[in-house]
Amino acid sequence: MSFWPGRRVLVTGATGLVGAWLTRDLLERGAEVVALARDWDPQSDLIRSGTVQRVTVVNGAVENIGVMMRAVNHHGVDTVFHLAAQTQVRAAYRDPFETFESNVRGTYTVLEACRRIGAPVERIVVASSDKAYGDAARLPYTEDTRLDARYPYDTSKLCTDFITRSYFATYGLPVTIARCGNIYGGGDLNWDRIVPGTVRSLLASERPIIRSDGKLTRDYVYVKEVVAAYELLAEHLHRPEVRGEAFNFASERPMSVLELVEAIIGAVGVRLEPDVKNIAVAEIRDQYLDAARAKRVLGWRSRYTLETGLAETVAWYREFLGKAA
Repeated sequence: MSFWPGRRVLVTGATGLVGAWLTRDLLERGAEVVALARDWDPQSDLIRSGTVQRVTVVNGAVENIGVMMRAVNHHGVDTVFHLAAQTQVRAAYRDPFETFESNVRGTYTVLEACRRIGAPVERIVVASSDKAYGDAARLPYTEDTRLDARYPYDTSKLCTDFITRSYFATYGLPVTIARCGNIYGGGDLNWDRIVPGTVRSLLASERPIIRSDGKLTRDYVYVKEVVAAYELLAEHLHRPEVRGEAFNFASERPMSVLELVEAIIGAVGVRLEPDVKNIAVAEIRDQYLDAARAKRVLGWRSRYTLETGLAETVAWYREFLGKAA
């Protein structure tokens, strides 16, 4: 609690899944939050929960340098969490231009605004992804695994990493990078994603749809774990072993899509066989992370089991969708 009271914190992508949870937690810890929001989405948990009434909202696109200068300079922020991004793999496949504009141009625009402001900005946490590693021959990914993305979304996150490191190496910008596995939790309204899509289907007594063959292996991390990880990185950014470095955060419990759907079926309590479409494109077969560096350097630990995270997630969707237990 003692670190955050009085801090002026900018959260880009504040209406997204992680952004909304992070904003609420920072407020509870005493921070003053400036939230960047491109669109006013009344279904975003930031707005539905009333959290938006407790923050300063800057409207605009993350790739607009004027907007970012206003957000950073006019509001006197000392901490930046850069989360704004186009996060959907299928959307990136359909429209790579928009994805690169948001994820690549957006990243260097945020960092450039912070560089121009200079000393007042003391810490910047940039959200990357395990997708930046690409299709590695050896798993799990460690931070030493070569970044070798190929597909549009994955490549946009690789660029996020390299641009952030460039600003650190060239200008000494106080940055660090978080690479997480697949993030899930209440508030994710991208129904194409496996967790919210499966939960919604089961609550509607419909067969959940699996777009891959169900055998893709992933690491799933609960949104509250990610919030704690981002905050921990910011709190430790004064340390030379953190500044300019990247850290993996994961449950370290990889599973197939079919195994995850089975776990969701158990959490919802409705048994329906999934409809396996096997039509996925631009997807890497196996991806999961080693979080040893975060444990060793930051003292980070995963505190939510999949079962606990899914139970809380299902409860959130029951309330949101008006479905009784």
